[in-house]
Amino acid sequence: MLRQIIVSVAVSLGNIAIHAIVMTAVLWAARIASGRATSYQPLRRIAVMTAAVSVLMAAHIAEVIVWSFAYAILGVAPPGTDLLYFAFVNYTTLGYGDVTPLQQWRLLGPMTAMNGVLLFGWSTAVIYAVLSKTIITTGTEEELRL
Repeated sequence: MLRQIIVSVAVSLGNIAIHAIVMTAVLWAARIASGRATSYQPLRRIAVMTAAVSVLMAAHIAEVIVWSFAYAILGVAPPGTDLLYFAFVNYTTLGYGDVTPLQQWRLLGPMTAMNGVLLFGWSTAVIYAVLSKTIITTGTEEELRL
């Protein structure tokens, strides 16, 4: 059990580092984009939010790939298992249906889910921060009151 926790914490820390780098870049880009004036502010707001969410989705996909590599290295799932699918099922807390981990690695599923939940929450906070920054910088007086 200790080995599972150590591996899970190591992979989680790697994903947290990936997420921290991406979050820093997203917030930096949003700050720059929000400071530029254009004649059509709603279009800029749409572009900033679409870009921010797309980058965050790419970060989550990269983090799932990290988990799938860890699963492959450790031999977590039965032979022939699609490890990327298995990692997505765990990371998104979808739950088991067709693939379950091997007995000696069964704690990695919940640890992967915990990592995914925390990073999804972090992404939600960043999306809110980007939207707030974009509205405050480009919004009309009526939008700012909402």
